[in-house]
Amino acid sequence: MSALTLSGPRDAKGWLVTPALGFIVALFIYPFAYGLMLSFEPMNGGGLLANYRTFFTDSAMWPTIFVTLKLAVPATLINVGISVPVAFSLRRKSPYQKLVTTLLVIPVTLGTVLIADGMLTYFSPNGWFPQTVQALHLYGDEVRLTHNYWGVLISLIVSGFPFAFLLTLSYVTGIDPTLARAAATLGASPWQQFKQIYLPLLVPGLTMAACLSFVQAFSVFPSAVLLGSPAGPTRVMSIAASEAAFESYDYSLASTIAIVMGFVQLIVVAGMLGARRFFYTGPVTGGKG
Repeated sequence: MSALTLSGPRDAKGWLVTPALGFIVALFIYPFAYGLMLSFEPMNGGGLLANYRTFFTDSAMWPTIFVTLKLAVPATLINVGISVPVAFSLRRKSPYQKLVTTLLVIPVTLGTVLIADGMLTYFSPNGWFPQTVQALHLYGDEVRLTHNYWGVLISLIVSGFPFAFLLTLSYVTGIDPTLARAAATLGASPWQQFKQIYLPLLVPGLTMAACLSFVQAFSVFPSAVLLGSPAGPTRVMSIAASEAAFESYDYSLASTIAIVMGFVQLIVVAGMLGARRFFYTGPVTGGKG
């Protein structure tokens, strides 16, 4: 009986682990391996690295790396940077916290396409925002916030800020408030409490929020097409991959561009995670009672 009792949980764990591993392999490992192998099979021949040579020598392809970074990095910095003071001001449970978090869920549920559609309605040259700015004589020239770099950047901020804010709010509310109260009894001002206590404890969590926000912004596609200039200043890597796959029908080259996208993201994320070790990484919460 004891042997059966001991083997039962082990078998149960095995039944749980095996489907989980199969799920990971089916959704992540196999597609990556397939795309990587496909990138080494150029449609027009030329060797294993022909697609990579094509990408890094084509003046219409390799600059897309910097165009994408030019959009993703500022969007990440703005989203995470604004989320810190907003989350810090709403760290205590209150009706305002519930109201703000509820309102910020709306852009998440709308999705990138509907956000872009709304921006085309309200931020286009004939929309209410540019017309109001010109009517108030706040800007002399025509206000153009769509079909250019700024339209895509604003869209990334609108769609990415709620995600960064909710992550930051969870980190802020997880910090033990007795640490700040103890510092206050020693004469620390609110700014000193934030600078010396909250900020060092927040940096590891903010790094994770920045990594996730960057990956989300780096894969921009609908905004770059609907609100940007796909053949000009907002020709990002995802557009180049889409054109290779669905216009040139070169799926091998498209896979190569996707692999390069993943490699660039990996470098940036690894750099941010590497910088995190220079800050405090211990526990930030404490028990109550």
